[in-house]
Amino acid sequence: MEKTKVAIVGLGGISQVMHLPILGRNKNVEISAICDKEFSKVKNIAKKYSIAKGYKDVDLMLEENPEIDAVIIATRTDDHAVTAIKCLNAGKHVLVEKPIAINYSEAVKIVDAAEKNRKILMVGMNNRFRTDSMLERNFVKGKELGEIFYVKTGWLKMQSSDQKWFTDMEKAGGGVFIDNGIAMLDLGLWMLGFPEVKSVSAINYMHNTKTVEDSNFTLVKFKNGASLTIEVSWSFLRAGEFFYCNVFGTNGSATINPLRINKMVNKQIFDITPKNIKQAQASFKNSYEIEMQYFLGSIRGTHTPISTGKEALAVMQIVDAVYKSAKTGKEVIFK
Repeated sequence: MEKTKVAIVGLGGISQVMHLPILGRNKNVEISAICDKEFSKVKNIAKKYSIAKGYKDVDLMLEENPEIDAVIIATRTDDHAVTAIKCLNAGKHVLVEKPIAINYSEAVKIVDAAEKNRKILMVGMNNRFRTDSMLERNFVKGKELGEIFYVKTGWLKMQSSDQKWFTDMEKAGGGVFIDNGIAMLDLGLWMLGFPEVKSVSAINYMHNTKTVEDSNFTLVKFKNGASLTIEVSWSFLRAGEFFYCNVFGTNGSATINPLRINKMVNKQIFDITPKNIKQAQASFKNSYEIEMQYFLGSIRGTHTPISTGKEALAVMQIVDAVYKSAKTGKEVIFK
């Protein structure tokens, strides 16, 4: 099999901890080039992974390497749209880290570029690829829990990055919600099958931040009668990290971290949780491996893309509504 030639733009923590090691271990992949605005970082990483070509400028990278098949984009959020569109217009498939863009209007431009150039566009929502998340969704999709009417999600953790741009509204697009809440929103929508939205209500708090929220609580109501709540915070005074996605149906319920499946049979609740599943920490790390397998498989035609650009548009419409609701103190009604 001919190797898939991949470039990485943005060499921050997620690229160094996840993307580079994963791609470096894949015998069917060649990391053709890397790019970052900090060229000292480029040189150090190129040496570490024996990558021949390193760049500070995306345009030059694309111009000098027409053989590149795909680009992983892990830049600052406000760079996502311009970088993704350049890569798609250059004929490259794209995996862009979440969020796809800083807002809905920018996301539309990226998706339009992917469709125009007939290229695969995936968004890095790795939590969909956790072993427990995939098992939970299998039970939901198989109607084992009946009709799903409520999904409760949350992620309580320390701030993901201490870089200044991370808490700058214009550069990051928001705070804890666009960092962690968007992942839980995506996971909840995926469990529900992306139903039509009726309304969004949100509250933001800024206890330790100045221009972005460090806690958020959101309620999404759907036209089919179902609802989704999202609870995210960098500033809850509690020990450790807490990540959850709880699904409630007319015939049972499911939770993750840890995975538990309960089903009503003859008016009694039974635990039907599969045995010998991966622990949460291993599942999180493994999620990036599986995500990359799906992206590369989609390029080769062996997999169907998951976490597509079109799904990201539905997510970003709600993200915009979350910030509008939190700012105005009013429920945002979808037409």
